[in-house]
Amino acid sequence: MVLFLLRGDGHGDESGGELAAARRGYAHGVSNPAEGSSGRTLARYLAPALVLAGLVVAWALVVALFSVEPEVLPGPVLVVESTWADRSALAPAAWTTLQEAVLGIAVAIVLAVLLAVAIDWSRTARRSLYPLLVASQTIPIIALAPLVVIWFGFGQTPKVVLVALFTFFAIAVGTLQGLASSDPDSMDLLRTMGAGRRQLLWRVRLPSALPQFFTGLKVAVAYSLVAAIVAEFVGAEQGLGVYMTGARNALRTDLVFGAVVVTALLTLVLFGIVALAERLAMPWRRPSQTEADW
Repeated sequence: MVLFLLRGDGHGDESGGELAAARRGYAHGVSNPAEGSSGRTLARYLAPALVLAGLVVAWALVVALFSVEPEVLPGPVLVVESTWADRSALAPAAWTTLQEAVLGIAVAIVLAVLLAVAIDWSRTARRSLYPLLVASQTIPIIALAPLVVIWFGFGQTPKVVLVALFTFFAIAVGTLQGLASSDPDSMDLLRTMGAGRRQLLWRVRLPSALPQFFTGLKVAVAYSLVAAIVAEFVGAEQGLGVYMTGARNALRTDLVFGAVVVTALLTLVLFGIVALAERLAMPWRRPSQTEADW
């Protein structure tokens, strides 16, 4: 009706043109959702890539301008070339350390979840076990490493044990916080339907603890490879710790840097796997801005 009146008083063409222009402007102003998603993905990875590139350039400039000896600080190009040339020795070492870290995290998950459920389930367990859980983190891992190696030998077992001891605290504390933050309304609803403590645990409390559990697991993963390497420094037959020790004794600082870079890359891969598992386990949960970056 309005369009008919506009056309009747001679302003229909002008208004129609303005309407078409507005529509065209709106169409051009609102981006395609797919384009917006790809743009966000590009921005997500572009910023850290630029920062990393800047650090590498600064590193190369310092080495070139001050003529630093490669035994003290090798340049990035030398590190890449040396690491690639020695890949036949570095790859098995990295695989050994990765296995130790993954197995240690698996053991830590089992121990941490069982301990968190026990502490949350029983007040007696909370009073007796929680102080010990906190006290366990006051013991430096470097002090435990020689003892664990003496007890379990130079094989894979002591490294797995040390990784588990080093990482289970973050998982246990995160799971405990998640269990304590269960939705009381959901629990009351299930209680009115006759649910017992065990059903509440499986249907409400453990699902509610998943976000905090994965947060603790991310922290644990970030330190798992470091724990394995520290254990290898004390005594091992193979691994990145052994590789770094041999390279250091041979004054091959470039190979030490290469092993450090490989460790960082493996840690990022493990962190990304945990972040992906978190999204698959909780598809209903909207990630925060920090989590969305992963």
